[in-house]
Amino acid sequence: MLENEFHYYIENQAQLSEKYEGKVLVIRDQKVIGVYDSEGEALKKTVVDQELGSFLIQTCSPDPNSVVSTFHSRVRLPSGV
Repeated sequence: MLENEFHYYIENQAQLSEKYEGKVLVIRDQKVIGVYDSEGEALKKTVVDQELGSFLIQTCSPDPNSVVSTFHSRVRLPSGV
């Protein structure tokens, strides 16, 4: 489901890393819709107005080997997370 977002990140990894290295990106519809300091913050703030499973959270790194796994989840978060 998030294959397009993942490919967008891979294809633009060098350019994104120049601007956002070390940050956590939220990607939807093949564009960056959020930049955060942690995955937790990215998830908490993004689910306010985006449906789970409709966006990719990716730590930004220039290392092409830094992306080794893709996880998809439709788990509902408990309140307060």
